[in-house]
Amino acid sequence: MIAAPEGTEVARAAEFSLVARRNNSLTHAGRSLVFVFIFAGSVGIAAAFAAVGAWLILPFAGIEMLALYLAFRCVDSHAADYECIAIDGDTVKVEFFDGGHVRSYQLSRYWAQVTVSRDGGRLALRSHGRELEIGRYLSDEQRLDMARELKRRLRATG
Repeated sequence: MIAAPEGTEVARAAEFSLVARRNNSLTHAGRSLVFVFIFAGSVGIAAAFAAVGAWLILPFAGIEMLALYLAFRCVDSHAADYECIAIDGDTVKVEFFDGGHVRSYQLSRYWAQVTVSRDGGRLALRSHGRELEIGRYLSDEQRLDMARELKRRLRATG
């Protein structure tokens, strides 16, 4: 859990907020650099084999690089994803940013319930027949910690 990302209106004025983000080990520039090195190595090896007469390797190397490019592009499109849970007065606000799309929900603090599996594999907020799964970017242990903190904060009356 980290501080609220820039532009997250949900967390700005709240008395309490938790923000979870994806664990990105590489920046956009780092991912691009890795792709360039893999591309250069693969195309270089394919070109060397093509030069000695094994030209049939070129289409397969091209397909491989296209698949790798699409995978890197998918990872890049979700690099900024986050979840934000904010408690402000008698309202619990939940915001999901997923692949460039924002979804926001509001729940009553007094009706909201935290549900968590024993092993921490699943965490959700439930209210009025709606259940929102949260904590996708957290480990099982972090989800259990988040569940304890949310339960404590939901019971508190400000």
